Amino acid sequence: MVHEQNTALSPSLAHHGADTTDEVPAVRIMETNGNEEVTSLYSLSCRDRRFSKHIHDNVHGNIYLDPFFLQFVDTEQFQRLRELKQLGLTHMVYPGAVHSRFEHSLGVYWLAGEAVHTVQGHQGSEINIERNDIRTVKLAGLLHDVGHGPFSHLFEREFLPRVLNGSEWSHEDMSVKMIDYIVDAHHIEIDAAILNNVKEMVLASSANASQNTVNEKRFLYDIVANGRNGIDVDKFDYIVRDSRACGLGCNFQFQRLLETMRVMGDEICYRAKDYLTVHKLFATRADLHRTVYTHAKVKAIELMVVDALTLANGELSISASIQEPAKFWKLDDSILRQIETSDKQELKKARDLVLRIRRRDLYQFCNEFAVPKDKQEHFKDITPQDIVCSQKNGDTPLNEEDISVSIVKIDLTRGRSNPLERYLRKNIMFSLHFFFFFPFLEHCNRFGEALLACISTSSIKFFQDYESDYKFPIRDERISHLLPAFCQDMIVRVYSKKPELVGAVSKAFENYQLKTYGMKAQVHDTPEKKKRRV
Repeated sequence: MVHEQNTALSPSLAHHGADTTDEVPAVRIMETNGNEEVTSLYSLSCRDRRFSKHIHDNVHGNIYLDPFFLQFVDTEQFQRLRELKQLGLTHMVYPGAVHSRFEHSLGVYWLAGEAVHTVQGHQGSEINIERNDIRTVKLAGLLHDVGHGPFSHLFEREFLPRVLNGSEWSHEDMSVKMIDYIVDAHHIEIDAAILNNVKEMVLASSANASQNTVNEKRFLYDIVANGRNGIDVDKFDYIVRDSRACGLGCNFQFQRLLETMRVMGDEICYRAKDYLTVHKLFATRADLHRTVYTHAKVKAIELMVVDALTLANGELSISASIQEPAKFWKLDDSILRQIETSDKQELKKARDLVLRIRRRDLYQFCNEFAVPKDKQEHFKDITPQDIVCSQKNGDTPLNEEDISVSIVKIDLTRGRSNPLERYLRKNIMFSLHFFFFFPFLEHCNRFGEALLACISTSSIKFFQDYESDYKFPIRDERISHLLPAFCQDMIVRVYSKKPELVGAVSKAFENYQLKTYGMKAQVHDTPEKKKRRV
């Protein structure tokens, strides 16, 4: 049930039966040091936890859920997230990667609360964060993935576009629909303004982000899903959680950014000394994509699952549920088990593919090459037909159905652009030292920011120290010459669906490279041992 109220982002609390354990006024502690009084403002996520549910998370430790948030957690729609593995099919290569979107959502909820409490504690009176602001951000963190499909992003990026002719369905849009469905189906009493802002925060980094979010307290929309620069608590959680589950080390410490963030000019900024920590966030994410999310064997299994789902779609109407939350919440990773155990003749081909996965009879990786930097901008996707058409007379004949092609794009969240700097006028070289050499500009912030805006529109802003009120972008070259000059990899991989055709597919793939680039772009030839495998 939604209460209508004509308010901005921070309406006075109007929802019926609101608990008093969510947020309470901060405690001001007075200390003396000599003749000086030092006042420290401490703001904790939960002061009175007697009515909260205590959950111990293996990443963040103790997480507390008060009755308001438990209304959403204790629903079958949210509990469904337990049946969605966070990394989809990655556990078939990294056995420890069996964590679900359920614990990830709890983690994002907790970090969202920690982030908003941090800025409230440091700048409470300055930025006027109210109780409902905190509640809104935390709820957005909790529900940001409630509309996610099975098998991580495979469902929306590979399966749906194939069966629905280029579908642009997104889990963010479904999350918004699912939030409304949960509220209505479970008669949850929530203020209309809070509900609307939660949905806009969930959509903030998607292609369908509302233009109305550019308003008062815009920085709150950057905490869960940051469409401005990609630094958000969603990444803070999954980078650490995924690394731990896969048994990989992670030297990115989100705590450093979380504890020192500062709101300046309605956007979250970071200390200049933390520049490399910010860069490490994007670099660690890219490394996880390369070594885990797009591992060659993981992609082979994903290609097989997409084929199996496509074959089963006609009988099981998998894609028919994507517009109706009442049907969609019943779809999860168990669909693969449903195909595997079915006796229906209509599912035989799909069932055989699933059995091949179980028996490790996978599509065979033949080879790969990285698309040259100067070719990426106008790169055209390679299809199985392109490989087949590259065969020469006398080669073992191939059909398109024998080949799968995977195009892997790995970047720092902004395609070929560096998320830490994005320049409008590349021909202008402007040194940030100018601002430091002329300190009077600190007293002319409007002029300084206007001048800088004419030259660059950096995604991420920094500040010198807590005594400075000036924010500025930083270019990589001002920090280190060891940082990457190019921010995107594009990798073309080719797989043979039949072991006996690995040699023929590999040869045709080499011919394609020679015809397209005048050379073999791959690092090495396909091993002879793999070509002889039958």
